[in-house]
Amino acid sequence: MPKLAASVTLMFNEWPLLDRFEQAAGAGFAGVEIQDPYGESKDNVAERVRAHGLAPALMNVASASGAVPGSEAKFRAGLARAFEYAAAAGCPQLHCLAGCTDAAHAEDTFVANLKWASAEAPAGMRLLIEPLNTRDNPGYFLTGSAQARRILDRVGADNVFLQYDFYHMQIMEGGLAATVRANIDVIAHFQVGGVPGRNEPDRAQEVNYPYLLDLIDDLGFGGWVGCEYRPASGTLAGLGWARPYGIVPPEGRGPGEASGP
Repeated sequence: MPKLAASVTLMFNEWPLLDRFEQAAGAGFAGVEIQDPYGESKDNVAERVRAHGLAPALMNVASASGAVPGSEAKFRAGLARAFEYAAAAGCPQLHCLAGCTDAAHAEDTFVANLKWASAEAPAGMRLLIEPLNTRDNPGYFLTGSAQARRILDRVGADNVFLQYDFYHMQIMEGGLAATVRANIDVIAHFQVGGVPGRNEPDRAQEVNYPYLLDLIDDLGFGGWVGCEYRPASGTLAGLGWARPYGIVPPEGRGPGEASGP
């Protein structure tokens, strides 16, 4: 069965960030993605993760500049800050964002930055790269699975992997199942979101998520599947799609109400 991690950056946003960890745990999530923890202290974030028995699955690097020529110092500073937050919370994966650029040497810049980052990363840390769609992220450099695979091959590091978001890749290229089969050896993290609106990955959108989640199970994937979507009408109300995967939220709870008895 896939392991679902709630994105506390996009989900549970009826509550302040530090309260979302309790809500995620109360809904049955064992893991969380924390794309943007940097508005809170690293110690406060780590305390909330531990207090609710959650596994931190993923954080983003604090600077979206990995492929932007001339921004190497910004990338390194953002990575150093991310290392501090990840160490405090016990998070083993960091997403290194490529950033927006059309510079001729953008790929070379990204490869060089990732090689440097892979050498600087603490033992056990995985660095991830993720193609995004250009509808939501105009000008973003990394936009396809083949491009990402080429970059990973050029980096050639055993701690740099692909973060594969079904939502982004359905918009950009389709062929989700075939791409997953061809690249499962380098995929360390999946993400889900409904297409086209990035809401719940339920039956009201076009991607066959039950099939895809069964597929990655059959392929032996043991990592996290991040729920990086924007709830359409309240986080708890929209979790019905996740019940087959062990997510059973309390009914009818709202902000200000505790997650337990």
